[in-house]
Amino acid sequence: MPELTKEQQILIAMRKTLTAVVKDITPPPGMKHPLSEQTIADVRQCLALISAREKELADAQGRAGERPYYADEPQSAHVVSITGLGKGKKPN
Repeated sequence: MPELTKEQQILIAMRKTLTAVVKDITPPPGMKHPLSEQTIADVRQCLALISAREKELADAQGRAGERPYYADEPQSAHVVSITGLGKGKKPN
């Protein structure tokens, strides 16, 4: 896998920072959000632009299948334990 460019590192840092800020200031359900609707829309637009540029850069590097995901998002790959494999009886 190729090294990340400075631009990619900046985009990742910006995306992580913006999403952390949003997570930190999101109030519990039923409470008023401290950000204005315009600010919320601007943050969404920034995240969309960051994501689009990250995809363009990944496509240019031949890493088209990659995409950002949330840590709690279910993954398509599952870890299978191999503990105990090969320790059973050998067939005669």
